[in-house]
Formats: sequence, C-alpha cells, structure tokens
Amino acid sequence: MMNSPLKQSLGLGSVVLFGLAYLTPMIALGTWGPMAVLSQGTAATAYLLAAATILLTAVSYGIMSRLYPVGGSAYTYTRKSLNPHIGFLVGWAILLDYFFLPMVIWLIGTAYLTSAFPAIPAWVWVLGFILLTTIINIAGISAADKVNLVLMALQFGVLILFVLLAARHLIAGGGAAALMSATPFTGRGVPLSASIAGAALAAYSFLGFDAVSTLTEETKAPARTMPRAILIIALSGGAIFCLTAYVAQLAHPGFEFASVDSAAFEIAQEIGGDWFVDLFVATLVTSQFAAGLAAQASVGRLLYAMGRDGVLPRRLFGRLHKKFQTPVFNLVLVGIVGLAALGLDVATSTSFINFGAFLAFTFVNISVIALHRRGHPGVKNPITGLVVPALAAAADLYLLACLDQAARILGLIWLGLGVIYLTGLTRFFRRPPPEMDFPE
Repeated sequence: MMNSPLKQSLGLGSVVLFGLAYLTPMIALGTWGPMAVLSQGTAATAYLLAAATILLTAVSYGIMSRLYPVGGSAYTYTRKSLNPHIGFLVGWAILLDYFFLPMVIWLIGTAYLTSAFPAIPAWVWVLGFILLTTIINIAGISAADKVNLVLMALQFGVLILFVLLAARHLIAGGGAAALMSATPFTGRGVPLSASIAGAALAAYSFLGFDAVSTLTEETKAPARTMPRAILIIALSGGAIFCLTAYVAQLAHPGFEFASVDSAAFEIAQEIGGDWFVDLFVATLVTSQFAAGLAAQASVGRLLYAMGRDGVLPRRLFGRLHKKFQTPVFNLVLVGIVGLAALGLDVATSTSFINFGAFLAFTFVNISVIALHRRGHPGVKNPITGLVVPALAAAADLYLLACLDQAARILGLIWLGLGVIYLTGLTRFFRRPPPEMDFPE
C-alpha cells in the first residue's frame, strides 16, 4: 500500500462503530414518519427489500476495498477499474450523497428538538450541531472515535428499551399474540409498489456501510479489516432496522401523525409516557450527533482524496492541518453546506441524496464485473464476481428509478454540472482527469 500522511489508528471494532454511528441504529425511528407514509404502513417490508439490496452491494464494496485499500470509496474503485472520466462522475455523484448527508442528519435532530422545545428557533439547533461536530472532527479521528464509543453505547441501550416497552404495550392491549402479525409487512391491501417506494427511501438508513471505506487509510491492516467491517455493518444494520420497523408499526398501526418529521415522538409517548419521551428525544438527538460526526468525517476525507488527486483544487481540498492532520477546509465547508437544512424537510432531502448513493452503488457493482471479465486475480469467483454484482446493480438502478421525481431531477442536474466541470478539467476529454500514483 502507498504511503499516506493519515495516521492508521482504527481497528475492526472502531471501523464498525463508525459505520453503525453513520447508519445510526435509531435512524429507523428518526425517519419513521416519512417511511410509514411512503410505504403506506409496510415499513418492515421496505427495510427488508432495502437490506437485501444493500447486502448484495456490500459484497462488491468488500471486494473493492480489499483490492484498492485507499480513501475515496466508489470514486477510487471506479476510476481504477473502469475509466478515470467515469470515476470522476461517480465521485461527483457521491458528493451529492456525502456532501449533503450531514445536513440531513442535522435536520432530523433539529426536527425532534423543535418538537420537544417549540419555543427555541430551529436555526439555533442547526448551528449547534454544525459547530460542535466540526470542532471535534478538526481535533482528529481518534478524538471522534472516543466520542462515538460513548454515544453508541447509550443509543443501543435506549433502542433496546424502546423495543421492550413497545412489546409490553402490545401485550397489555392484546396479549402475547399481538406481537405476531403480518401487518407491518403486508399492510391492508397495500400494493408492493408502495413497499418498493419505501425501500428507495429506507436505503438512506444504510449509507454508513459504504462510507467507512473512506477511512481506509486510517485503518490498521485495511485489506483484511475493511471488507469484514463492511459486511458486519450491513448485516447488523439490516437486522436492527427490520426489527425496529416491525415493532414500531405494530405499536402505531397506520401512517397518520400529528407531525410526520417527528412521528416517533408520538410512539414514544404512547408506549412509555413522559419519562421515556424525554429519554428517547435526548438519545435520538445524541445519536444524530454521532451520525453527523461520522458523516462529516467521511466527506471531509473524500474531498481530501479528490483534492489530493487534483480533481478538485489541491490548494483548498488536498491540504491537511499541520497540527491536527485533518482536512480543516473540507470539514468547515461541509458545515456551511449544512445550513441548507433550514429550508428543507426530511423526506425531500433524504430522497435527494439517495440519487447519488444508488448511482455510486451501481458503478461499484459494475466495477467488480469489469475486473472479473478481465480476469483479475482478486475477482475469480463467478458468483461474487459476476452474479451477485449483476443482481445488485439491477436492484440499485430499480430503486433509483423509484425515487420521487424531484429527487431524480435534482440528481440529474447535479450530474450535468459534473459533466460540465469534467469537460473543462480535461479540455473536452482530450486528457484524463488528474490521478494520484497508486501501486496495485
């Protein structure tokens, strides 16, 4: 592996924790309202469909992270295995995902804080999230790692308590039989298309499984650690989200809420009363903080990889702070972009960033297929090198097509801007985009 100025300090446990923090196990409740409405009360099926697609794609990410153990994620994988120009456009699409993901995370946290403290303006919470996460990430990845460990322990504890209280609530109302129902999966005459539309939104909850690949250069023995971490994160996330969706749908049948963006607030009140509402909101907000911490760290390093290549201006994006060895400019820029959260709702912003995610997922799968067809020694197995990535790519493209029209239009506009920038960067495609020296 090439020499890198980034310090290798993360083991398997730390990478998995970062990925789970990025997923945010409680995010199934944070986005519960939009999910329940879009899937028409079949959120459990929506999460199952999304989990199946993500697990297939996770296999391809594991293969590529083993073959190319550097930061940059799908951007690096595509340009190394397909074409530098395609790699640039995939990187540009990922920016749509990673760049705006912290904004969505901070928006969800703000929605619940505003519900709990309506007298305080939303902009106060947004600014608080941005300032605190930016300061911690500038201090370095090791500092962020320690904060994540504490926050994840709290989050898992409250999530388990939510499931137990929901179970008690259901048993009190209908006995043990109330825990066993197909309704969260089938609804009442709900078409499969509604569940698929929900799956397109549910994929947002899984984004951390691929984001951790941007931390490759700060991971010990990355060729071995990263593939294992990616699969563990995807499997764990799928199990957590499906169980949570199942229980929440039983506890609050249907999809009508006083406030869609903070719907889980109502469920917490129903199953636990005031004391649990306070604990739930506090934990959900700290969970969003942990997710924002991981999301901002990942996009900062993606921008650093692209700046180091010279694809983005190197003087700005490809520099590390002399003392902290972190990409300070990139982290601050992500914080500034996060201010857009003040003008968006959860459903719209989530669908918007999923466009970039599905496009990146598709090309990572195509990259594996390309390497297999070229006879790459690391991709010899026809199942994992051809069948699995082909199924995953088809599923990713289908879910992309199921995003709402506004998300598709905004995504295509973003992609069009990338083509324009690439045209100028390569002088009308007469030369490849700048690329760092990477020995395989």
